[in-house]
Amino acid sequence: MQDMLLDMRSITKTFPGVKALDNVSLQVKTGEIHAICGENGAGKSTLMKVLSGVYPAGSYDGEIHYDGALTEMRDIADSEARGIIIIHQELALVPLLSIAENLFLGNENARGGVIDWRDTNRRTEVLLRKVGLRDAPTTQVEKLGVGKQQLVEIAKALAKDVRLLILDEPTSALSESDSQKLLDLMLELKAQGMTQIIISHKLNEVRRVADSVTVIRDGQSVSSFDTSDGITEDRIVRDMVGRSMENRYPERTPEIGERIMRVADWSVYHPEHDDRQVIKDVGFDVRAGEVVGIAGLMGAGRTELAMSIFGRSWGQNISGTVEMHGQPADVSDVSRAIAAGLAYVPEDRKSLGLILDDSITRNITISNLPDVARGPVLNEHAEKRVAEKYRGDLGIRTPGVFQKVVNLSGGNQQKVVLSKWLFAGPEVLILDEPTRGIDVGAKYEIYGLINDLAAAGKGVVMISSEMPELLGMCDRIYVMNEGAFVGEMPASDASQERIMSLIVNN
Repeated sequence: MQDMLLDMRSITKTFPGVKALDNVSLQVKTGEIHAICGENGAGKSTLMKVLSGVYPAGSYDGEIHYDGALTEMRDIADSEARGIIIIHQELALVPLLSIAENLFLGNENARGGVIDWRDTNRRTEVLLRKVGLRDAPTTQVEKLGVGKQQLVEIAKALAKDVRLLILDEPTSALSESDSQKLLDLMLELKAQGMTQIIISHKLNEVRRVADSVTVIRDGQSVSSFDTSDGITEDRIVRDMVGRSMENRYPERTPEIGERIMRVADWSVYHPEHDDRQVIKDVGFDVRAGEVVGIAGLMGAGRTELAMSIFGRSWGQNISGTVEMHGQPADVSDVSRAIAAGLAYVPEDRKSLGLILDDSITRNITISNLPDVARGPVLNEHAEKRVAEKYRGDLGIRTPGVFQKVVNLSGGNQQKVVLSKWLFAGPEVLILDEPTRGIDVGAKYEIYGLINDLAAAGKGVVMISSEMPELLGMCDRIYVMNEGAFVGEMPASDASQERIMSLIVNN
């Protein structure tokens, strides 16, 4: 029988007005991969912050038994000294420093106050090989892709003699291939005897790597089981959301009307390399009540297409036409694109879609300030009414609309972004990876909102890397590869195999 490395008992953590954890327990065996599943805001990350000393002993109730002894983590350094290392969803790397500098930041290999760079680089090379990287130790982190940066974070953990590695949504920003590499590495580390905890809502990943699972819902641990017992995804989903979800996509009977938007001969060049054409003579249209999908692999140009149409937010030497209701539309900057009836929910909601340190109220109303102002002066009562309306309509879970957006879960942040653009009153809403980093329950709610928009006669363009999502939600799908559209089909004729065939054969 495996020894119990970690036993968290009756952990309760309260913030002003919110009980984030309520009597949560977690047991992790030595050498296993233990998955923690739950909806956004369920308390998963909070529990791990208690374990890793981000929330120190005394700020919560309950006990932590680690390696057979009652343990109190006073701070992060205390937990790291015990070999507990957490890799947060938001990577904690310094972009302008090298890989080697990041790996040993705060843990420098120095003699007499002077860093031994030769030995540091040698040790870095050894660590990078362990995680499957061949980049030079002197490479600046900002020059690495997100997938490689995630591996650098793991190498950084290995440099600290990690015994328990915690990965919080490690694949949320990764491509499919990078995700698979990371999961393979987790299995390799397990084979070497390392204990790991993965926080994830991607149940296919949980099924692939986890030996056991704990499900947390609304701040409480509701179930825990071994994956060898034949537990199904449906069981995990039911425990996560508190109800059965036979259908992952809400039903909709489309009522498609006249054409709202038409894009023709759209070409875009890279903003820094004026000889590199990224979007190549793309054309498509969107009708009232229609959800149009754009499929393609990472790097196909989908985000660049969307951003260039929305106020020329990306690219240079842009040519082509956009029509709204058969008339030329001016989309030469963001304000004109909004006035023309367009809205864009970006892939990276935290960097491009929200002001994280501002309130829900301000984030929702910022796209349409004239409607909440008296002349040049904002009407705070009107702002609050608008925010409360969308809080209710979209089910934003928050103690109040004046809460800072940074404190919301990913799903609720996405609802705030959607609220912002719904308040602007668009006719066509472009959604770029609208459910990335969102759990299965919140996804279903977002899908319902998309269907509501279509039912109200809006046009929706949906960019997604998840083909089942496009097949389940869209009426028509365009396939994009290397900056060009290589296929179009009604969703009723589409399949993952057909989409991939168009991509690899063009």
